[in-house]
Amino acid sequence: MCLRQLAVRPRTRVELAKALAKREISDEVIAEVLDRYDEVGMIDDAAFARAWVSTRHQGRGLARRALANELRQRGVDAEVAGAALESVDDDAEAATARALVDRKLRTVRGEPDAVFRKLVGMLARKGYSAGVAIRAVKDALADRDAEAAEFAAQIDADAMPDE
Repeated sequence: MCLRQLAVRPRTRVELAKALAKREISDEVIAEVLDRYDEVGMIDDAAFARAWVSTRHQGRGLARRALANELRQRGVDAEVAGAALESVDDDAEAATARALVDRKLRTVRGEPDAVFRKLVGMLARKGYSAGVAIRAVKDALADRDAEAAEFAAQIDADAMPDE
């Protein structure tokens, strides 16, 4: 059962334990099997967390907050998750937010205030703080056109906290 689970994608120890528990396998057997998988390196929560953070940040543009939540849901220890999340620094997060806004800005239409709300909402759903989201959208709108630049000039991105 564990091998089938691992064939689909890497799994954490907790995910495998839950899958085995669903099949009503005893806790002793689960612990023994997972300890053996740990020994031979078939499950490694630290490697899982590093790979998860890398692929989800680059592929989906998720912020550290969203990544931490996903790792927590998969049973990764907070300390292990924190170490994996160190690879995403403030500059990388801001650059990713800006790239997401630039990509979305190509297709979104409407008044600058409506566009602003849509884009900030999109970043918020991806886990970005209000400060980072507003700053990225403000900068992108300022570069878009005169009307959007005028609207963006009225926004004080520094008034919002980064956390």
